[in-house]
Amino acid sequence: MVLDLLLIAVAITLDPLPIMAFVLVLSSYKGVWRGLVFILAWLACLVAVIALVLLFTGGQPPPPRSAPSTAALAAKLAIGIGLVLYGEYRRRKRGAPHEAAEGQGRAKHASDPHGGSGRMSPWSAAALAVFLQPWGLVAAAATVVVRADLSHVATYAALFGFCILATASLLAAELYTVFAPEAAGARLKRLRTWLQEHEEPAIIVGSLVMGLWLTGNSIYQLTS
Repeated sequence: MVLDLLLIAVAITLDPLPIMAFVLVLSSYKGVWRGLVFILAWLACLVAVIALVLLFTGGQPPPPRSAPSTAALAAKLAIGIGLVLYGEYRRRKRGAPHEAAEGQGRAKHASDPHGGSGRMSPWSAAALAVFLQPWGLVAAAATVVVRADLSHVATYAALFGFCILATASLLAAELYTVFAPEAAGARLKRLRTWLQEHEEPAIIVGSLVMGLWLTGNSIYQLTS
């Protein structure tokens, strides 16, 4: 369970779209406070999903080969296959000019929903965090949390570590802005530009790698 959660958390925290949007939030009016709202909403989504899964399982993993256990593995397999298909779809469409232009437009809209006005309400920052949450990966994490056993202290540490690691890139940008606002402003702007230029290959590679891992791991667990 720990390795699965670790890999999914890394994939979540390296997702380029939320990072680009968060840099925009930080550069807006009272950006540090708006960024804090974004992070809290982001964390709230992760905690809510984990809490719902644990409420369903009662904090006890279902027995191997039971219907709930098999259903969770089947769901993880479906998500893995879906990510592979999505990554392959993006790879095939990458060379199409209209697709590239459309993708850039979506990225700009998602990371700049106010048209670069420089102002964003706290509610907008929170909604943006929810909207840009990589729900496919969060759903994959939920299928892993089904196996969590709350009778062990290590499980709490693993779940806490997952939430922190999945938010690490946002926390790093927030703290950097707090302690070095001038340097952070320039460097985060360059980071956002770089991410915009490399967004498509990052999404393709991330989707394919994560999808293949989830698919292979699920098949192994279903057949072993």
